[in-house]
Amino acid sequence: MSLITFAASPLVITPTVRSFTFSPPLRRSNNTVMSAVRSETTSTCPVLTMFKKDCATPTPFLRDVANAIADDMQAGLAVHGGGDLEMILTYVDALPSGKEEGLFYALDLGGTNFRVRSVQLGGEEERVVATKSEQLSIPQKLMIGTSEELFGFIASKLADFVAKEEPGRFRLEQGRKREIGFTFSFPVNQTSIDSGTLIKWTKGFNVSGMEGKNVVACLNEAMEAHGLDMRVSALVNDGVGTLAGARYWDKDVMAGIINTEWGGFSKCLPRTIFDQEMDKDSLNPGEHVLYEKMISGMYLGEIVRRVLLHMCQTSDLFGQAVPAKLETPLALKYSISHYLSPKLVYGFCNRSQDLCKMQEDNTDDLSSVGSILYNIFEVKGDLKDRRRVMEVCDTVVKRGGRLAGAGIVAILERIERETKRLASGQRTVVAMDGALYEKYPQYRQYMQDALVELLGDELASHVQIKHTKDVSGLGAALLAATNSIY
Repeated sequence: MSLITFAASPLVITPTVRSFTFSPPLRRSNNTVMSAVRSETTSTCPVLTMFKKDCATPTPFLRDVANAIADDMQAGLAVHGGGDLEMILTYVDALPSGKEEGLFYALDLGGTNFRVRSVQLGGEEERVVATKSEQLSIPQKLMIGTSEELFGFIASKLADFVAKEEPGRFRLEQGRKREIGFTFSFPVNQTSIDSGTLIKWTKGFNVSGMEGKNVVACLNEAMEAHGLDMRVSALVNDGVGTLAGARYWDKDVMAGIINTEWGGFSKCLPRTIFDQEMDKDSLNPGEHVLYEKMISGMYLGEIVRRVLLHMCQTSDLFGQAVPAKLETPLALKYSISHYLSPKLVYGFCNRSQDLCKMQEDNTDDLSSVGSILYNIFEVKGDLKDRRRVMEVCDTVVKRGGRLAGAGIVAILERIERETKRLASGQRTVVAMDGALYEKYPQYRQYMQDALVELLGDELASHVQIKHTKDVSGLGAALLAATNSIY
């Protein structure tokens, strides 16, 4: 019988191994999240007033969201397609023990970038002897091209990476083929540890002819075509990779091995007209990945842009004329929301710098907000404009962080019913991978506040969120070792 873990939505990883940042056990915050949205800036803009009302996530509402996610998990476990959540069996029936030895690789594909990593494992005494990684961008045309083009490009870059390997640091045992853990951060119907067919594309991908295809076979064929003597030993979701990598260093990271694909959750969410329009204009419109479109970095900056554009069109925001750059779709996608893409795993387990800087601006004239608006949209907003922009940003971030927190609680409470860890006072770690949790204090605080509100102070005091860097890639390599054919 498999261990049961739960995984969630994916994200870009930073290249550090065994680098953990601890936050204390969760307690209710005594202070409002740091932000320059001051009490005296109550908006008189009808669009903003309605948007804030529609995005509200009071505690009873979050409880309904958490309960609905829990119900969908149960329905998905009971029968395939029983709810919004896929609840996909991963075929990972054992987590790394720490005794793994040899040279293994990881390939992480889950967004506009992909990462390749090599890991030399030295067993219990030495653990990770050496590691090297490289992150590469995927051309936009390949994200909507053919499977042969996409996997051919990936295989060629992987072959380049292996060719640059340092023989003194990385040693492949004679007679062995290179083995790789393939992190494929899209919904896949797995049929074994090393095979699975694509269910649907998400996150801006729409590669033709792929749905229903074995993604491992596509990669293996492309590697063979590029003369690369390598095979996929483990196909894993990025959340499962995070679980395996984080637990390798900390045994209090608890486990489960079912990929929820929670981005597809769609019930009782606070959808606004701006969410509906963005969904309609996206590459994957409809009743899928609606939760993801409210909490992840692929979409949040675009929501902000659409709200600001509508405010310009219906009020005096930025004066009489609508800034041309504000009318450009996805103008904020990379400048604002690159960090806003949470991936977490219970057991647990591009740039939002501008949005974060705006929310942290505590100057009297909000000068940082003004500079960022000018750099992105070429507008010189007055103080009232800057305050309104901050209110929009804070509203989107608050909703995203609190909704993500409700999802974590749903998973925590389900596992708590089986384990009683929290009730017995045992430390329970949530490993969080990605720059969102690391570098966005407002989002992080809103998420943590939601956990405390829903769990209560006593249970929340035993929960610890741990930011983990690049453990997903390490986890994939470790799972390749665990499932090696040798």
